Amino acid sequence: MTRRLLVGGLVAVALLSTPVLGQADVQVNLGIHLPGPPALVAVPAHPAVVYAPSVRANYFSYGGRYYVFNNGGWYVARGYNGPWYVVAPEFVPRPILTVPVRYYHAPPPAWVKYRREAPPRWDGHYGRKWNDRHDRDWERDHDRDGDRGDRGRGHGKGRN
Repeated sequence: MTRRLLVGGLVAVALLSTPVLGQADVQVNLGIHLPGPPALVAVPAHPAVVYAPSVRANYFSYGGRYYVFNNGGWYVARGYNGPWYVVAPEFVPRPILTVPVRYYHAPPPAWVKYRREAPPRWDGHYGRKWNDRHDRDWERDHDRDGDRGDRGRGHGKGRN
């Protein structure tokens, strides 16, 4: 009985200390202070992803969370106005990564050479190894439940 309680306690501590979605436990002020929820518009060809045309940031929403791409990094929040937390690139949902460059209000300068109607070249930003691992992890996770999603739709491999 004592051993079971000890093991259960250790599991509970491990679960409570694990970051959600691969995010760091560091809250970040991105300078996004909205007076109310912004009007959100579906990204054509990616209707599950919405963006805020009136927000002067790379601001998206998908799956009940909000995502901002700023200074080469991704941030996630449960509310439209934050608090914002750093999220590791491999935990950014694939549909967010497939959003064409034209929907980024503040794209990095290097993206000027990318086609506006195509997704950013994430392998160029995070490296080919990251892109291959992201593809492999996504396929593994979605093959398990039979969801093929948008695999193969040019999700940022940079061959545009």
